[in-house]
Amino acid sequence: MKKMNVVQNVKGTQDYLPNAEMVRKKITKILEETFVQYGCKPLETPILNYTELLASKYGGGAEILEEMYTLSDRGERDLALRYDLTIPFAKVVAMNPTIRMPFKRYEIGKVFRDGPIKAGRFREFTQCDVDIVGVESQIAEAELMNMALDAFKKLELNVVIQYNNRKLLTGMLEFFGTDNKLINKVVLILDKIEKAGLEAVLAELTELGLHASTIRLIEQFLIDRNNKKYSYFEHAAKKNILVKEGIEELKELEMYLEYLDLSGQCVFNPFLARGLEIYTGTIYEIFLVDLSIKSSIGSGGRYDNAIGGLIGSNERISTVGISFGLDVIYSAITASNNFITKSSHVDFYIIPLNTMKESLLLARYLRNKGYNVELELGSKKIGKALDKANKEKIRTVVIIGEDEVKNNQYKMKDMGSGEERYEDFVFKK
Repeated sequence: MKKMNVVQNVKGTQDYLPNAEMVRKKITKILEETFVQYGCKPLETPILNYTELLASKYGGGAEILEEMYTLSDRGERDLALRYDLTIPFAKVVAMNPTIRMPFKRYEIGKVFRDGPIKAGRFREFTQCDVDIVGVESQIAEAELMNMALDAFKKLELNVVIQYNNRKLLTGMLEFFGTDNKLINKVVLILDKIEKAGLEAVLAELTELGLHASTIRLIEQFLIDRNNKKYSYFEHAAKKNILVKEGIEELKELEMYLEYLDLSGQCVFNPFLARGLEIYTGTIYEIFLVDLSIKSSIGSGGRYDNAIGGLIGSNERISTVGISFGLDVIYSAITASNNFITKSSHVDFYIIPLNTMKESLLLARYLRNKGYNVELELGSKKIGKALDKANKEKIRTVVIIGEDEVKNNQYKMKDMGSGEERYEDFVFKK
């Protein structure tokens, strides 16, 4: 067997060097500040979970379970790495019944999926989630969609949110005569409509074994020009309770969106499926308007059965969530050259000229004042040190030579204007 080169990244993972990580940290900071602005509290859950928890029927569904990383510990317990932050969060609520409702939380953390790799999608990636528990009204969805638009505005990304309702979609499939056992599989197929196209979707539905009459009705639904008007669903709503409830929830959500003047950025898409079986109501996905990345850069929905299901009850506990992918947002920002860090995080770059201990003393003094200070430790000559400052966009350089120490001063140079000035500082003799 050929020996593998171990000095490489595992496929689907990557390193982020300082310049990249600074941008990622800035994205994370903006998201976290927005979450807190909307009254969300921080939460952290373990990466390692029992396989049985993550494999629950209230989890990601068969498609994601195929991508789950599993392992066992010394006690031969079946464990798995979390594939999202949703089920670990549902577990927290299930374990802590005294949590005051409504409960709004955010969590930013690594998740793992052994799935296909493409632009902006890896096998180890970071999700940034917000969930609201204990609110039955569609105001929870409106709050999260409003928050998402605020966050992306701060990130200088132009996005649109597509939304639908799983009750509406499931109810329409029932109305078309779809076998209940096949509905989730049909939903997964319909989820491919924009990528695969109509013919490919109809072919998959035929392979699934649906009746020809059902396929004709689904095709008619897919191509009808009026399928984005609620009036299109009125006939089905009279005969199917899920369609009726789905339309009612969509109209309530739309009322909030219109009142907030968000209708232009939030668009009803009757074919949006969000293939995960966990969803029970409103669902949404966030896309870049310029489609520089075609997959969604955020998504979520209502999943009222998960928490009760985990504790073995049939209790419906109203829960709505939204998730942002840090890695795909980073890819979008770097691809567009927007929002790239334009200046260094360093306030002062100290260059010692045979004055290392004195420079160390001044660095400590400035850091105690709250400044970010980089002390040149590599004994660079003045020319190379200034060149580094320019390349790294450090605005202010501090130069300390032997004359400065004798005079109890240090020289500050503004790298933008070239202006120099001296500041007093008492160096120890």
